[in-house]
Amino acid sequence: MVDWHLVKEMKPPQTQQEWEAEFQKYQQFPEFKILNHDMTLPEFKFIWYMEYSHRMWGRAVGLAYLLPAAYFWHRGCLSPPLKGRVLALCALVCFQGLLGWYMVKSGLEEKPDSYDIPRVSQYRLAAHLGSALVLYSASLWTGLSLLLPQHKLPETKQLLRLRQYAHGTTALIFLTALSGAFVAGLDAGLVYNSFPKMGERWIPDDLLAFSPVLRNIFENPTTVQFDHRILGIASVTAVTALYFFSRRIPLPRRTRMAVTSLLAVACMQVGLGISTLLLYVPTPVAATHQSGSLALLSMALWLMSELRRVPK
Repeated sequence: MVDWHLVKEMKPPQTQQEWEAEFQKYQQFPEFKILNHDMTLPEFKFIWYMEYSHRMWGRAVGLAYLLPAAYFWHRGCLSPPLKGRVLALCALVCFQGLLGWYMVKSGLEEKPDSYDIPRVSQYRLAAHLGSALVLYSASLWTGLSLLLPQHKLPETKQLLRLRQYAHGTTALIFLTALSGAFVAGLDAGLVYNSFPKMGERWIPDDLLAFSPVLRNIFENPTTVQFDHRILGIASVTAVTALYFFSRRIPLPRRTRMAVTSLLAVACMQVGLGISTLLLYVPTPVAATHQSGSLALLSMALWLMSELRRVPK
């Protein structure tokens, strides 16, 4: 899909003539000219419906936020603080849709100075994913705050440290998930398909091949994969340390369950990440790994919710 209309595009092409017209529009862009020049109409329909499904799902998510928000607001069910959260979440949903088109548009632009294959900007992809993660995290945190009763935990030094560790670990998990957007955007998962070393070396020769050096962090596929590995290892190490530190503190059963679940999902996520790498990034495994990052972030937010301070 090479254009964007909020309502008009909700109805897909119906006739052969409409499909051919849509295909001709796609043929005007670099992705077809350089990458998919031998694509047939049935193949085009497949990728078209993939994008169409994503956009329709996004609209459904938007309605799932906006319609209940309007209903409960009208019925007076929302407290003043909750109204502010609801407004922020609805605004973020709308922003996410606009950011999605801004990202897609970057993959349609002519880049005469580039020798790379046509792809969306990894910066815009990361922004789109980051916005989605913020929206999801804020929604989950709001739900947990409303649905789970808070524990009255004694404010000991150990508990304060555990709470700080949980906050830091959650931030690290978020950053690791966000770095995955750069891996996906640059196909960085395909440059070194070995673990724990990258090829025959612990630190590859082309780690800082770009100039200036800062470009490597966001544009060099080798550096992007290296950073994602380091962040992933740091995340599972932090989760493991958090788990063992929590064993020294008496915690409620539900909180203990959150800590254990966080460790279990972290181990699963590491296994998925290594498998994705060694198997040369098969789409089903890569998609499961991406879903695993959301599950891991969910467990971290659950633990933060369990440890939150009870307001006086």
